[in-house]
Amino acid sequence: MTQIPASYFDGKTSRVHRVTLSVTEGIARISGDAERAAPIAELRVSERTRNGFRKVTFPDDAYLEINDASEFDALLAETGYRDSAVVRMQQSWRSAFIGLIATIAILVLGYLYALPIAANLVAKAIPESVERSISTGTLEFLDKRILAPSQLPAARREAINKHFQMMVPPKDGAPSYEIIFRKSKIGPNAFALPSGQIIMTDELVKLMDNDEQVMGVLAHELGHLHERHLMRRIVQSSAIGAVVTVIFGDVSSIIVTVPTLMLDMKYSRDAEREADDYAIAMMKANGIPLSQLSASFERMKTKEGEAPPPYLSSHPSTDERIAHIQNAR
Repeated sequence: MTQIPASYFDGKTSRVHRVTLSVTEGIARISGDAERAAPIAELRVSERTRNGFRKVTFPDDAYLEINDASEFDALLAETGYRDSAVVRMQQSWRSAFIGLIATIAILVLGYLYALPIAANLVAKAIPESVERSISTGTLEFLDKRILAPSQLPAARREAINKHFQMMVPPKDGAPSYEIIFRKSKIGPNAFALPSGQIIMTDELVKLMDNDEQVMGVLAHELGHLHERHLMRRIVQSSAIGAVVTVIFGDVSSIIVTVPTLMLDMKYSRDAEREADDYAIAMMKANGIPLSQLSASFERMKTKEGEAPPPYLSSHPSTDERIAHIQNAR
């Protein structure tokens, strides 16, 4: 009968009891400074590690610490005990490597496919009140730090509004929106907030050659609203944290992150293609040449040369987008 030294703690005092452990006929027994016995089926054995002691816990939470892992493994082998499959895998470099590769693959596939799908579903379920809170907080933040009241003449702003209101949306309709003009410290820019506000800077309006190019930019942003890209992006970036926050009704933490997200928006190529396709459909529905849409991107590119402004830096290649528009004719 194999006996191995161990330290026994009764769970009631801090005293260490020096004992020996043995197992016969399925019963574990300790003797020495303390005496007790228990069926091995009722004991919890800690996982095997390459270093450190093993722990055996009794039903009443008293436990043994065993320093000689090799002797303890031999004792367990005599009883027919086997480590769990997970522990056995942890002890195998090959299994651990395969597990690591599988974990990485699951994480990558989850990020590329599962997370966008989940973000889309969550974004659709977010109440309008939450979207309004996020949009209001974001605009207030930007107004304090980056944006200023528009200096475009009221008649000019009204003309742009009326022109866009007269445009026929694509077959699948248009979401509700409000065009808000601002002067910007960061130059030509346009972006859409979750609850429907399209922010357009004076600098962007002045950069365009004509109103049809301005309409192209607005149609693109309306496409982002139609597909709920920003809410999907917020949810996807925040992942579970955003969902939990929305569930508990506190959107303040989201509002803090949105301005930064707005200024460094990196929509996926699919999202940008969706917004561009919406703009293409809207331009076609209103008889506006697609060359005006592509020209709006050309104007942005020409203005900044090799260093595109924030509006384009967040998008795929300008040349790629222009080619896509030209191929849609």
